[in-house]
Amino acid sequence: MKLSNRVAALTPSATLEITAKAKALKEEGHDVIGLGAGEPDFNTPEHILSAAEKAMNDGLTKYTPSGGILPLKKSIISKFKEDQDISYTPEEVIVCTGAKHALYTLFQVILDEGDEVIIPTPYWVSYPEQVKLAGGKPVYVEGKEENEFKVSVEQLQEVVTSNTQAIVINSPSNPTGSIYSREELEAIGAFCLEHDILIISDEIYEKLVYEGAKHTSIAQLSDELKEQTVVINGVSKSHSMTGWRIGYATGNKQIIKAMTNLASHSTSNPTSISQYAALAAYEGTQEPVETMNKAFEERLNIVHERLSDIPGFTCVKPKGAFYLFPNAKEAARMTGFDSVDAFVKGLLEEEKVALVPGSGFGSPDNVRLSYATSLDVILEAITRIERFVKSKQTSAV
Repeated sequence: MKLSNRVAALTPSATLEITAKAKALKEEGHDVIGLGAGEPDFNTPEHILSAAEKAMNDGLTKYTPSGGILPLKKSIISKFKEDQDISYTPEEVIVCTGAKHALYTLFQVILDEGDEVIIPTPYWVSYPEQVKLAGGKPVYVEGKEENEFKVSVEQLQEVVTSNTQAIVINSPSNPTGSIYSREELEAIGAFCLEHDILIISDEIYEKLVYEGAKHTSIAQLSDELKEQTVVINGVSKSHSMTGWRIGYATGNKQIIKAMTNLASHSTSNPTSISQYAALAAYEGTQEPVETMNKAFEERLNIVHERLSDIPGFTCVKPKGAFYLFPNAKEAARMTGFDSVDAFVKGLLEEEKVALVPGSGFGSPDNVRLSYATSLDVILEAITRIERFVKSKQTSAV
């Protein structure tokens, strides 16, 4: 059976083997701890569940406009005005079936064969694959650990070409938790305006920031940058609604209209009930968001200190999201493994702890740990990791 070239060109997820192995070990009865979760471990807040139930009982179960219901668009517009003082119109907003679908649709409408998209590494795993599916070419720029995994304008100058159409900025970042400062965004924004490069600003973790850190949207810096930027966001991470699949994009009317037209031929519309749930998420109390944030910050402070004490691990302390992205290259070397991927496999086999190898994010010397799970579970996982390193270190000497 023939498959399309575009699917054949996709890079298999580097996490699949680990995920499959962890699942198999669990099914065999082993006590496996998985730290790969990309979603909050809190349930969706009660007032959102109630709103969804009411929507169903009220018969709001039919098709909606392809770009989303107007009340939700207006609520998103109010959120931007309140949080970043950015003014949008309904024509500049599209509601999608998750932020991932918003990104996918955006790449489909802005890229032609051979167009280039600058993607800083480490990156979220789907960015390059979605670019490829749209016929584009990912161009990678390494975010250095000494710069908290962020890229500079000098680095961007080295890779920009006449084919460069867009750049992806993810702040706060998955997998690193890094946040770009206002000054850094101003410099990147000026570079993009100079070269007429569309800015794709993935802000899905904007509400998850810690220790006084502040999220700045590049779109809020000037009217010119607002017009040059498509912001991607949603309720999945901020309101613990990953399974509801509601995300959105805001930006240039022409781009949003094209995305809406494409969505009308792919998904028809985002799920009606989920849209009313998202409406309640933005218009109801934000206390659950604050409670979740406090829990994540407490976990971060404890877990980062414990992880940094493990021989061979170094870890830049993140300022947002809910991931740690330590460098484990030395830990792999001192325990006799020839790569961090091999170290991750060995850890799963012997101590039943599943980490996500950094190779899947374009950073093979690192691993990703999610602290979106209970503190007791995380600390037990770190105890096992430390035991594994120390035992292997002894045998490797």
